Amino acid sequence: MNTAEKGPRLSERMARSVMSRYSPSQVQWHYEHGLVLQAVWEVAETVGDRGMKDWVLSMYDTKIRDDGSIETYRDDEFNLDQINPGKLLFDLFEDTGSRKYLTAIEILRDQLRNQPRTRSGGFWHKKIYPWQMWLDGLYMQGPFYARYASERGSREDLEDAVAQFTLAERHARDPATGLMYHAWDESGKQLWANPDTGCSPHFWARAMGWFCMALIDVLQWIPRESPNADLRRPLEAMVARLVPAVLSVQDGESALWFQVLDQPMREGNYLESSASSMFVRFLYRAAREGLAGDGESALKAARRGYEGLCRERIVEDGEGGLHLTGICSVAGLGGNPYRDGSFGYYVKEPVVSDDFKGVGPFILASLEAERV
Repeated sequence: MNTAEKGPRLSERMARSVMSRYSPSQVQWHYEHGLVLQAVWEVAETVGDRGMKDWVLSMYDTKIRDDGSIETYRDDEFNLDQINPGKLLFDLFEDTGSRKYLTAIEILRDQLRNQPRTRSGGFWHKKIYPWQMWLDGLYMQGPFYARYASERGSREDLEDAVAQFTLAERHARDPATGLMYHAWDESGKQLWANPDTGCSPHFWARAMGWFCMALIDVLQWIPRESPNADLRRPLEAMVARLVPAVLSVQDGESALWFQVLDQPMREGNYLESSASSMFVRFLYRAAREGLAGDGESALKAARRGYEGLCRERIVEDGEGGLHLTGICSVAGLGGNPYRDGSFGYYVKEPVVSDDFKGVGPFILASLEAERV
């Protein structure tokens, strides 16, 4: 789609396209469903559409029972992915006043109280992935934890939420490039773990995208004018370090980002839409909030990236619905069958259209582009 044709509210068009394709019976308590519902809710708030909010509520109410328990949620899995859909529960409570959403919030908070940790205090990504911190997990729990700490918790909670980022950056950041590895294994026992650092072997784009979006979202819950404003400083410093790293691996021609960030010319590597959307949102927000250092460079890169997505990855169907192409379906580490984190593994995972892990960030990136 040519950016000149996108109109003033591409975010709304994509949100309505999602709404036209999904019904409440299809929703799951799953991190990617929570991501796209969050994006639709933000569009609804931006355009003032009550019907869109009611659609999101209808989705959540298939999973949040009247007593506040969450259908299909398993606390004994200690899976950080299951926290992410809970971010919107705060807004649903504010919108409706229904206390069942507060109960659900406390259920998820209890998981974090009991979440297994590395020796240095970092949350395990899941019970089945012991001693491991994944960048994905910072997005899954970080904004929820920070908002809970800010609105219903304590400074100690907020310090812990910030410390998760400090630990992840300390262990997963490559000092030479500023890029961040997908995960870190404190035990060093995983086959994918570097024997010296414990890090996985490659810079997977979406993992870094999750981390970048998480930083921006957590900062939202630590206002500059608040008693906890000092806790912003380490996160702001991370943003300042990440911006030039993200800019350094943006493709010059397409303005998008590759699946494996630092190996653009390697056979099989490709430009990936979900991470590109995440980086666009991150750069827009970092520039808008004065966190990017050279804000003009970040803003220019965000604009070019967004135009690239609109030009190369958005398809309009015969009924006016929008589709996002070029999304990595899924990628992880370990498990059965074992995922070794190799270059070959990342580039051979299926590439699909309309996956929520791409559509959600694209809607959020569109909102930022439209604000500018």
